[in-house]
Amino acid sequence: MKIKLIKLMGILAIILLSSSPVFASGPALTNLERAVGATSAGTYTNPLPVEIPGDGMVESCADPSIIYSETDSYWYMYCTTDPLNDEDKTGDNFNFHLIPMLRSTDLVNWEYMGDAFTTRPDWLDPTSGMWAPEIDFFDGQYYLYYTVPDVADSVSGEPGCHGDSAIGVATSESPLGPWEDQGVVVEPRRNGPGCNFFWTFDPEVVEDNGQKYIFFGSYYGGIAARELSDDGLQSDASTQVQITIPNRYEGPELVYRDGYWYLFVSATNCCNGPLTGYSVFVGRSEDILGPYVDREGVSLLSGRVGGTPFLTMNGNRWVGLGHNAVFQDFDGQWWTVYHAVDQNDPYFEGAVGFTKRPVLLDPIDWINGWPTVRGGFGASDNPVHAPAAQLGTKTNYHPMTPKPDELGKLIASLSDEFNGALGGQWSWVREPAAGTYSVDGDSFNFDTQPYDLHVDSNNASVLLESAPNGNYVVETRLRLNLPAEGCCFNYVQAGLVIYADDDNYIKLVEVSIWETRQTEFAKEEFPVPDGYPRYGNTVVGPPGDWVYLRIVKQTHAGEEHYTAYTSLDGVNWVRGGTWTHELGSDASIGLVSMGGSGFVAEFDYVRVYKLR
Repeated sequence: MKIKLIKLMGILAIILLSSSPVFASGPALTNLERAVGATSAGTYTNPLPVEIPGDGMVESCADPSIIYSETDSYWYMYCTTDPLNDEDKTGDNFNFHLIPMLRSTDLVNWEYMGDAFTTRPDWLDPTSGMWAPEIDFFDGQYYLYYTVPDVADSVSGEPGCHGDSAIGVATSESPLGPWEDQGVVVEPRRNGPGCNFFWTFDPEVVEDNGQKYIFFGSYYGGIAARELSDDGLQSDASTQVQITIPNRYEGPELVYRDGYWYLFVSATNCCNGPLTGYSVFVGRSEDILGPYVDREGVSLLSGRVGGTPFLTMNGNRWVGLGHNAVFQDFDGQWWTVYHAVDQNDPYFEGAVGFTKRPVLLDPIDWINGWPTVRGGFGASDNPVHAPAAQLGTKTNYHPMTPKPDELGKLIASLSDEFNGALGGQWSWVREPAAGTYSVDGDSFNFDTQPYDLHVDSNNASVLLESAPNGNYVVETRLRLNLPAEGCCFNYVQAGLVIYADDDNYIKLVEVSIWETRQTEFAKEEFPVPDGYPRYGNTVVGPPGDWVYLRIVKQTHAGEEHYTAYTSLDGVNWVRGGTWTHELGSDASIGLVSMGGSGFVAEFDYVRVYKLR
């Protein structure tokens, strides 16, 4: 959306010149308010407080969608189907709200205003949720798009299926309804006989040059786009365009800025309690239908899949940050709302495994044409200057950038260029069979093993050396001779580990996942409370024919932080997420090559540095 503020004869008037409907953008960017005595907003702390009038607080608002109403000067937000909080039960059973609606004047303090639906439309399965709402305004009315994970048998034509998903829409003259359901916008899409349907999730509606588009999809089938009818009620299947490769992304969000469409998408498991690695990535394109490429120039359609990290865990209490919406405030500052998981309160009370996802807010800064959260600091857990939520206000937020992680002195005794033989510092956990590893020329070659290092499957070999005391950096250059794309070599992988034992480690590897090649950054821990996960993962930058992998270990206030970096050239690095762990002073640096046989991992070197 392009928005301008014009002062005409002493009267401020907001004129919306839109290349997309008023769905995820707020009011205009200008400094004009300052000239007429604008006041500053205060501060806020995540998660956003959402009051249920007279009945507590909303503690979960997943997949938030946001809009500003010029009619009443309120902001409105819509959430996926979930209970509102730990006490939201009838007897022993949680109440599942069909798209909760929230309202705010300041973008900080919110109020629960009821649910968009009290009963499911009859074309849904009677037990289906209503997920990932998308709110829009055009042609004088509000449009509420939503995901239906399970449609009625009469809609899919396949009795008894679960997973025959579709997109629906409802309309209203008011952002709070009543909502009149208009039925199916994107139908269930088959990928084969029986109950084999692509995941038709997560609608996003935008407009470009007078044509409306709907983006949708998830891991199974990837994200696609279609032309939408002028009335916003039907999509044209014949116009469908693939936007991302399958098995990597979901939750599309688009904004237009300075000649580019920016596509925000979420990756990995949304709902893995305290080990949720869900994160947001971004690509951009001059054409709304792509191809979208990341900062490294790699397409989100590539087998070695592209995507620049935008929002991921940074070592504070928040993990699982994703499915975001993007907008601007009245002072021109960009913001994102998203859900996350509090590691200290990950589940609905009494329901271990049912992940609670409160709503968070943070500012976006644009650096060299790419968006980043809080200048690169990521999700906030301390007070932040609030948005300029109304005309005549401004924000006191000003970006700062974190100090980069820089290499210090090379630790020669722990580094190995693999010139002729393995250095004497190395030892094996479960030494592999003779002939399956070697030092050849200037590299260490390690055959991929049909074994693993995952929860209770701990039979893979690990080549280990001691890790240094204090803060350090470990780096390797790796070539894994998988085909660049194509299915299926699940889950062949090779790379680095920071290893305490088979059940406690940090791992950064190149891995094959269905038709994709990705860089996975994972954590395993044990023991954990009953029902809690032991393994969680996120992903980082794209791999290439060769990929550079780097793990930075730092201690903050007695807590170990491990941050992932990847690079295609060893010069330009992609910073990924930060896992916390308690591996201790006896942890080791290791190499693995596992997940399936038939390939070779070639390690060019291992270099260990002090952290400057």
